[in-house]
Amino acid sequence: MTEIDHIDRFKSADQLASYIGLVPMCHCSGEKDVAGEMTIRKHAMLRCHIIEAAWIAIRKDPAMTMAYEGYRKNMNASKAIVKIARKLVNRIFFVLKCKQEYMPCVVK
Repeated sequence: MTEIDHIDRFKSADQLASYIGLVPMCHCSGEKDVAGEMTIRKHAMLRCHIIEAAWIAIRKDPAMTMAYEGYRKNMNASKAIVKIARKLVNRIFFVLKCKQEYMPCVVK
């Protein structure tokens, strides 16, 4: 919370993810648009903590577990956990912006 400061600084979850550094690098030249690895611009400590929280989220939250397992079918664990971290940032943004308590969904 201290590192994010006021959530109102960010208009969208994408802006928050960009601040944290959970967006791909973009190499644009003429007609070519290529998305690369994660951007080198980041809030290093916050990105590290969000990724660590994502590892816990896949153990505690059934929806995150299902998403992680789906990603793991197509990619390695480290890339999959970054996608989960991005989902976690979206949830954090929603909770802070709407001032609502987080209620994990129950998967049947």
